[in-house]
This record gives sequence, C-alpha cells and structure tokens, in this order.
Amino acid sequence: MTALTDRTDDRWDDGFIARSRPRPVDAGEEDAAEAGDEGDEALVRAVSGAGSDGGKSTAPPLSPEAQALRQRLDALRQLVGLSRTRLDGKTLAEAGRVLDEAAARRGLSPQHTVVAIAGATGSGKSTLFNSLAGVQISETGLRRPTTAAPIACSWSDGAAGLLDRLEIPGRLRRRPRETSEAEALRGMVLVDLPDLDSALGAHRDHVDRVLALVDAVVWVVDPEKYADAVLHERYLRPLAGHAEVTFVVLNQVDRLPGEAADLVLDDLRRLLDEDGIALGEHGEPGATVLGLSALTGDGVGELRELLGQFTQEKGAATRRISADVDRAAVRLRPLYVADGHAGPEIGETARAEFEDRLAEAVGACAAGLAAERAWRRNAGKACGTPWLRLWRWYEGRRAPRTLAGLAALAAIGGRGQAVPQAPVEEEVTARQRVEQAVRVVADEAVAGLPQPWAQAVRETAVRGADGLPEALDEIAVTLGAAVAVPNAKPPRPAWWPAAVLTQAAMTLLQIFGGLWLVGQIVGVLEPKLMPPVLLMVAGIIGGPLVEWACSVAARGPARRYGQDAERKLREAAAGCGRARVLEPVAAELLRYREVREQYATVAAGGSRLSTTRQ
Repeated sequence: MTALTDRTDDRWDDGFIARSRPRPVDAGEEDAAEAGDEGDEALVRAVSGAGSDGGKSTAPPLSPEAQALRQRLDALRQLVGLSRTRLDGKTLAEAGRVLDEAAARRGLSPQHTVVAIAGATGSGKSTLFNSLAGVQISETGLRRPTTAAPIACSWSDGAAGLLDRLEIPGRLRRRPRETSEAEALRGMVLVDLPDLDSALGAHRDHVDRVLALVDAVVWVVDPEKYADAVLHERYLRPLAGHAEVTFVVLNQVDRLPGEAADLVLDDLRRLLDEDGIALGEHGEPGATVLGLSALTGDGVGELRELLGQFTQEKGAATRRISADVDRAAVRLRPLYVADGHAGPEIGETARAEFEDRLAEAVGACAAGLAAERAWRRNAGKACGTPWLRLWRWYEGRRAPRTLAGLAALAAIGGRGQAVPQAPVEEEVTARQRVEQAVRVVADEAVAGLPQPWAQAVRETAVRGADGLPEALDEIAVTLGAAVAVPNAKPPRPAWWPAAVLTQAAMTLLQIFGGLWLVGQIVGVLEPKLMPPVLLMVAGIIGGPLVEWACSVAARGPARRYGQDAERKLREAAAGCGRARVLEPVAAELLRYREVREQYATVAAGGSRLSTTRQ
C-alpha cells in the first residue's frame, strides 16, 4: 500500500504500530476493467489513479479542530510508549490501531471525504447508491446478496490512494454521471458495501474492514428491518460516539401509507437514542435521520444536499478520528484513572513509618542503648576508684564467667574439647519486619491506583526488597557493632582529665595517710593518730564520691552519645531503604503521573472537537 508508506506529511506518524501492506492493484486489472467498460464509458468509467499525486496532496494549514486532534494523538502516542512495559499488547491494540489509521488517513488526500453506504439485505442501499451517482453502477435485483464486494464512486480525481487503502480494485472504481447535481458532491468518495447480515462471512469481513477506515457512514434501513438486532447491537451501539459522521436513512417510505412513515421515523429515533447515538436536531451535533425512497427519488435530493454540505466542510476525517480517539479513551479509562484517588505519592507518614520499621529491624534503639552503656562503662573505668577496678580485674581473672572464656581456657590448657560457643545468627536483621515494612509502604503507595499500575508498583517494591535484608544485616554488623562492643573507646568530654586527677588525688591521700599511720606504728614518726586517719577517711570517702559525681555527670553525654549512635544507624538503614524501595517506587508513581496527564489530554476531546453540522 504505497500511499500509506510514502507519505509527504509524517506529522501523524506514531512510530509504534507496523502497518500492513495490502496487495497493490495490478495495472492489468485496471486495463481489463477499462476495456470491459468501453461501451459505457460515456456514463461510467473506472478511476485508474487519476491525479498526479495518487491520492496524496500537500496538507493545508490545520484547523483549530485538527490542531486539537493532533495534540490528542501526540498524547495518545506518548501514552502508548510509556505504558508499553506496564500493559500487555492486547490492551493497547485499540489505541495502536487508532494511531495507525490516523497516520494513514492524514497522509492521504484531505480534499476527499469517504462515505460508506451500509445496510442489511433488501434495504435498498445499492439502489440509493445508484440514485446518488445518477447512473446504474451497483447491481440491484431480487437475488440476495446482490453486492459481493465494495464498489466505489468518486466525484473527483485524486482519490486513488484512499481507494487503495480500502483495498478496492480498479475494476470496482467508478465515476458518476456528469450533471449539475454531481458538482455539489465534488470531493466525495461513495462506497457501496455488501450486506452487513450476509450469510457469507467474506461479505461481513468486507463490511467490518471498510467501516473501520471510512470517514462517514450512511446506514440504510427499511420499514421491516430498521429494528434488526444485528444492526443495532453489532454496529450502531458500538459506534455511538461517531454520531457526527453518521447518517441514518429510512428507505422505502413509499411503501408506508399515510403518517406511518413519521411513526416509523419516530420509533427509529427512539431506538437510536437507546443505542446512545446523539441525534443532530435543533442545531445540535449528532447523527442525521431522514426518510426517503431511493426508488421514486423522494428525499434523495435532501440527502444529496446534506452530503454535499458535509463533504465541502472537509472535516469528516477529523471528526471520525476524534471519535475513534474518544472510544479508545473510554476503553482505556479503567487502566489510567482511579476515581477518588487524590494523587499517586508516598506520604510523609508512610515514609516515616517505613524508616521506623527498618530502624527497628536493624536494632537501632538497642544499639543506641548499648552505646550509652559503653560510654558510661568507659567513664566508670576512667573515674572509678583503683581498688574497685583492681578487684574487678582480679575477679575476671580468677573466675571467667562466659562460655567463650571457659572455652578459651580449656583450649589453652589442652583439657578436653573446647566448649561450643552459642550459635551466631546468620541473619541479624529481622526479615519479617523488613518484609512487613515493604508491604505496608507498597500498600500505601498503591492505594486507589488502577490495577495494572498498582501491580507495577508492588513488583517494583518487591524487587527492591530482594536484597534489602542482607544490606541491613551488613549495616547492623558493621555500624551497630562499632558502637556496641566493649572495646570501643567513646570520645571523652573535657572534664574527664580533672575527674581522673581528682580520683588520683583521693588515692594518694589514702596511700599517704596509710604510710603516715604505719610510720607512727613502727615508731619512726611522732604519734599523732588523727591527721593520718582523717587523710585516709577523706581519700576513702572522696574516691567513691568522685566516682558517683562522675557517673551523674556522665549521664547526659552518655545519653547523647547513645542517641547519636542510634541516629547514625537509623539514618543508614533509612538511606538503604530509600535507595532500594522508596526511590524506585516513587519513580514508578512518577511514571504513572506522567501517563495519567497524557491520558487527561487524550480524554479531553470528550467535548466535541468538530463543528456542528447545520
């Protein structure tokens, strides 16, 4: 299909959907058709690609309606691109078809309007087709089905590309009778379709294929089958949004006596209203409904006038594509819009709760308490009395109270097997708490999201949580152990040297008083009992007092040191959780927000883009 690929205007090229290439019309077929129709050439001649552009022409400046439609199609293209990895191909197939056909139609002649005449068996559509053309083109008769393949009639040259797109061969392309009435329809391409209720599947396939490509449709019904379920359920109801490019014609009104034609037309309008088709009455945009008789010509002139005005507006293609976009937007709405959802984001409360759970999982609070105890223990070692420290050291050497110490002594002495140590947990982090934290934050993030995007967010959170426990384990082992092990040396405040000197002075007082007292006992010194005793009592009482004062003074720094250690561990765990879970989830929500904005642009055309037909 050359006209679809060699387009001069590629502004509507979607770049997503590959286009099929129908078999080109063979030149031999066209020549044979022309040779077979030589006897009727004065009235009917085949359209054999007349016009140097083959159905293509330079696009005129876009109207406001076409510009708005272009923005919607661009948004739909972006929508498909952003959704490709989140939604399956079948879900996006309708949107892709709309983009494909819009690009194809934009590349063809904007000066022509393609109108299909469709109807059920015996409705008289071929007779109406011939009446509009002013010459016998489509075969009519009592044999059913009469029309086996689409037949086209073009009122002007340059429509070959459009007919190629419809896959109508050259032998089935005709021209109308040259009359003054025909001039009013210049630019129109009329296509007579097979019966939509034909028993032959190939005929119904022709109808479905062409109806998806034409700019407008004239539905021909008769008094007997105007309420046929096949017509309403399979065609009119699904195409309810295409009312502005729809004509519904009640044919054979000559068979209805008196006011019966008006009654049938009223009932037809009622059925169309039930189908959801807006009726173009009182100057409002919508479908045109009228009655006529193709056999007697009554009402055909009015239809010809309406079609002529419709063709001269040259907006049918824009209206048709706009209606296709509207229908695609309605079908895609459940995938992009969640009613009542304020906005896709992770709230501050959810973030804080997530970080709190991770901090609890790595034991940040326990590590902070351990760091506080380590600080106070270190203060006790520095400021405690030497005799108490010596006693603790002696007790530790005399009777080790840990399994590890007993095992070490047994191994050194070679006495039997080493006592096994308590098993070390391979996983320091509580995995269940991590999984719960991820699950809760994911539930918060997907609240109200459409199902496909909620699933994408959950999968993103699960992927981020795969290595999160291991990463938190490493943080707990390295950073947590650094502040909890007894050998760690917390920083000392400025007053510690003074406390140590004071404690040393109390010790020296005890030693000096003791030596003074011993000297008096052995007779070396003059016996004065009170001074050495007072010195010893001052040292004995002052040492514990200094230790107690230091422990009281150490509470604030120890608490701050523990809080600082807890904060570091909490921040490390929160940073790991943000990098692995929160940021990927936020990126997925941002993609959804972009997609939803594009969908809003696509769905904005729910308001009519086209002008009202008068």
